[in-house]
Amino acid sequence: MSLGHACVDVYQGAVAALVPYFVAERAYSYAAASGVVLAASLLSSLVQPLFGVLTDRWAMPWLLPLSALTAGAGVALSGVTGSYALTLAVVAVSGFGVAAYHPEAARVARAVARGRHTAMSWFSFGGNAGFALAPLLVFAVVATGGLGASPLLAVPAVVGAVLCAAAVRKAGSGTKGYGPPVSVGRDDWASFLRLSGAVVCRSVVFVGLSTFVSLYARERTGGGEAAGTAALFVLYAGGAVGTLAGGRLAERYGRLAVVRRSYALTVLAVAGLVLVPGPPVYVFVALTSAGLYVPFSLHLTLGQDCLPRRVGTASGVTLGLAVSVGGLAAPALGALADATSLRTALLPLIALPVVGRLLLCRLREPAQHDDRDRADAHVAGGDPRGRRQHR
Repeated sequence: MSLGHACVDVYQGAVAALVPYFVAERAYSYAAASGVVLAASLLSSLVQPLFGVLTDRWAMPWLLPLSALTAGAGVALSGVTGSYALTLAVVAVSGFGVAAYHPEAARVARAVARGRHTAMSWFSFGGNAGFALAPLLVFAVVATGGLGASPLLAVPAVVGAVLCAAAVRKAGSGTKGYGPPVSVGRDDWASFLRLSGAVVCRSVVFVGLSTFVSLYARERTGGGEAAGTAALFVLYAGGAVGTLAGGRLAERYGRLAVVRRSYALTVLAVAGLVLVPGPPVYVFVALTSAGLYVPFSLHLTLGQDCLPRRVGTASGVTLGLAVSVGGLAAPALGALADATSLRTALLPLIALPVVGRLLLCRLREPAQHDDRDRADAHVAGGDPRGRRQHR
């Protein structure tokens, strides 16, 4: 599941990694280039919760390999389209594939993980590793062959489809909780909305930096394409490590304590990234990556525990909508950069982790329900009476 997740999420990272090449080869403005990121995010943001609702009612394992192929096809075609409108369309198709994948994949991963934070952090690690590899993959393909070589970017999608099919077949034969979900516990919508608001703040920071950190690093350090690719790689690679650290830290200190401190770290790190010139920018990119990614898998499990009766919906929002919605702000940042400077456009990103931290202040740790609770529910015929709710 982790490897399949990597092969799908490489296409989320690839869209941002393609931005400098669209600017260089097609002379896109900052606003036009960020519109490509918006196209990938918008459709994903709208439909991912719908897929979450569907997975709350029916198991759809066939969706995982199909969505992997769809995500790859859109990005693979983005470099060979003849117009800006077609580029937006195929990138939107890729976003649709990403949206279709995550709610069902998160549900299956939770069943396999049996509620363990470390196990879920490995699933999230796969996606973040895919993000991290995206700039290197795009650089290897597009920097050598130009945008016309983008069809080669379809290779991870094929690999991902095979891995997803194998994982689903294995999970279906060996995991009791893999079938249609059984309702457990009580939904806490107020807490879930506060958590989602914090994740939205995190999303705007992450997508904004994903879109422009490559161009910004080149501007601040005076380097070329390699300097920009290095900055984007550090942003994503640090996240892959941070996700695993988040699971381990949560088991020792508690999820909410780790999440709150991560948001505080992000405030300082983004400020340093935007305000400190020269090569130290890479240090602050790494710190920003840690602040953004340590709570990544914890957002997912907190959301699922806030809505234990709607695990698919919670996954679709925390892993999908609230994350992808950051792309909606990308055109505004691009327009501001065109009107002023890239540095000025990134300044508002310093304040957003502050808002996210404030939203988390009064949030309480929800009860945790793992795969064994759902097995108990199956035995009891779905009746919550007489079944343990807290562990």
